[in-house]
Amino acid sequence: MEISYHGHSVVKIKTSDANIIIDPFINGNSLTDLKVAEEKPDVILLTHGHNDHVGDTIELARANNSLVIALNELAVYLQSQGINAHPMGVGGAYEFPFGKVKYTLAFHGSVYETENNEMINTGNPGGILLYAEGLTIYHAGDTALFGDMKLIGDRNEIDVAFLPIGDNFTMGPEDAAYAVSLLKPKHVVPIHYNTFPIISQDPTKFAELVKDSNVQILNAGDKVVL
Repeated sequence: MEISYHGHSVVKIKTSDANIIIDPFINGNSLTDLKVAEEKPDVILLTHGHNDHVGDTIELARANNSLVIALNELAVYLQSQGINAHPMGVGGAYEFPFGKVKYTLAFHGSVYETENNEMINTGNPGGILLYAEGLTIYHAGDTALFGDMKLIGDRNEIDVAFLPIGDNFTMGPEDAAYAVSLLKPKHVVPIHYNTFPIISQDPTKFAELVKDSNVQILNAGDKVVL
């Protein structure tokens, strides 16, 4: 398996038989190294409906006949746009050919703004647990710190956790570091920072606060070292 980070909250996972992308915010993302025309995802995983996470999902899915996996209301909206979307619920898991996906709690909003400035309520947000090829990957989305992260950590041996540190809209560095202590991942990658001035952070300060997990501060295109 190959896991790489591509700015903001964009994560790519390449398994032996699937190219997966999480929250493909490419156009408008000043930190990414990706180009929409060059991406060929088999599967798109979405944490929630904010535009900086749904990103270029519709264009990518139409061009590549990608399977989009999302929480129910967001999936239903995408289906209305002609997208092959699999709806799920928080706490639910499903076994796909490439691995198992489970949605966890996350605490924040989830509204999608269309090109016509229509605001679509896309239901609950979530975090994602992906179990594939013997590894467990956790992408927390835009969440605040919450106590049930301890349950996630107790019930899963997380190999890599992607946690937001940008503050203002998500956890800041201090709360994210405490989240690491609850989740107990082997490796942790800070995400969702420095894309916009309001979420500017120094990730080294987050790294200094983390105990007992390997922090990997990645630039766009860097791979996670397992």
